[in-house]
Amino acid sequence: MKRRNFIKSMMAVSAVAATPMALMAKEDAPKAKKKGPNDMSFDAAVAAITGGKELKDSDKVKLTVPEIAENGAVVPVKVEIDHPMEENNYVKAIHVLSTKNGNVRCVDVMLTPANAKGYFATRIKLSSTQEVVGLAELSDGTFIKAGKSVKVTIGGCG
Repeated sequence: MKRRNFIKSMMAVSAVAATPMALMAKEDAPKAKKKGPNDMSFDAAVAAITGGKELKDSDKVKLTVPEIAENGAVVPVKVEIDHPMEENNYVKAIHVLSTKNGNVRCVDVMLTPANAKGYFATRIKLSSTQEVVGLAELSDGTFIKAGKSVKVTIGGCG
């Protein structure tokens, strides 16, 4: 008889100890986890870069990306800006963004007149078919951009 009473009391104690844990787990469940510090929408990323200034489409920005990327993990991107690189008139920064990745800011490159040319080439990861945007900041504070769609057959971000 003592063994049965001992087992009953142990079951009662474990039930009492488990109840607060179950309640705390339910409270934590609705919180959405942020993917990282750069987890933001495309529009929020553009606003962070431009500071709310106007962003214009321009034929001075030559964005070269493949129409179809067989592997989204290594998509080649080239951005060339047809703009002088003089002491007081130059390309200050080139930004490459994607519209649907968790981290839309793929690359941020800062330039000086010593670079002699507003050009940057790299490879980026794309999770799915989306638009890639090349954005340039000029030394006079204006922002220009060009965008192209890339069809991704195998996603590269997970």
